[in-house]
Amino acid sequence: MVNKEQENEIQYEAEKTFCRRCMDYLTITVAAVIYAVAVSLFLDPNSLAPGGVTGIAIILNRITGLETGTWMFAVNIPILIIGMWKFGWRFILSTLYCTLAMSCMTNLLSPVGALTTDPLLAALVGGSLMAVSLGLVFRAGATSGGTDIIVKLLRLQFPHLKTGLLFLLTDAVIVTASAFVFQDIDTALYAGLVVFVNSILLDLVLYGRDGAKMFFIISDNHHVIVERLLKELDISATYISGQGAYSGVCKNVILCIVKKHLSPKLEEIVRQEDPKAFTIITSATEIYGEGYKNIFSEKL
Repeated sequence: MVNKEQENEIQYEAEKTFCRRCMDYLTITVAAVIYAVAVSLFLDPNSLAPGGVTGIAIILNRITGLETGTWMFAVNIPILIIGMWKFGWRFILSTLYCTLAMSCMTNLLSPVGALTTDPLLAALVGGSLMAVSLGLVFRAGATSGGTDIIVKLLRLQFPHLKTGLLFLLTDAVIVTASAFVFQDIDTALYAGLVVFVNSILLDLVLYGRDGAKMFFIISDNHHVIVERLLKELDISATYISGQGAYSGVCKNVILCIVKKHLSPKLEEIVRQEDPKAFTIITSATEIYGEGYKNIFSEKL
């Protein structure tokens, strides 16, 4: 038997889930509008095929005359079927909604025409808007279909590869094809710029600027250095036991991670307390834990 308290808890969880899903679909809707603006007002009018299904749709639009948004949805159908088989109905429903919304909004905005005829500006603005849109869609737990699903499948097999890099690789083929279809190498190069801008900004939207510096510090004054780290920089550190291979002397190695803007201050502390300290500094691109990302959240 379920008591009243348990019923209230179940109802609360159901309402929370419903609200979260509504927010996801609202996010997807906003993202679809942003994506349509990028395609209809910047990329498509300037014949920039930025890879993926959108690039294919723009190429097919020039060949057949059928609207770009319509081709976006048509090309996505077989890919969505694969996504349904791999990720299930819940995932594919949100992706289907996103794909349909982007296709409809693209057709709706296409009569407006280009906001700029400068291909460089169109590439930069269009690529940036696409990155923001795709980042929002991925964070809402969906994709925009097309190569998004392919990239998500590749991420399952190769989780060490970042999303933006995978998009860059898959889109390069389509950009190359656009050079032959439009018979204009300049247009293809501008389309390549769209792909590059999109991949860089997409990683920024998804992963944030969480890059940091990792320090390994070997010093006889390790106690003083750690005390200043805790007090002045408000960061923690970990001691690792080490032993000199030649001397056989046991020493404590300080391991700490600091965000980039604190790195010069930490170097200054080490320099002040022990100019002869052996220090290794390296980049840390993904950090999970307190003050950084949650290790239990799904990797995008």
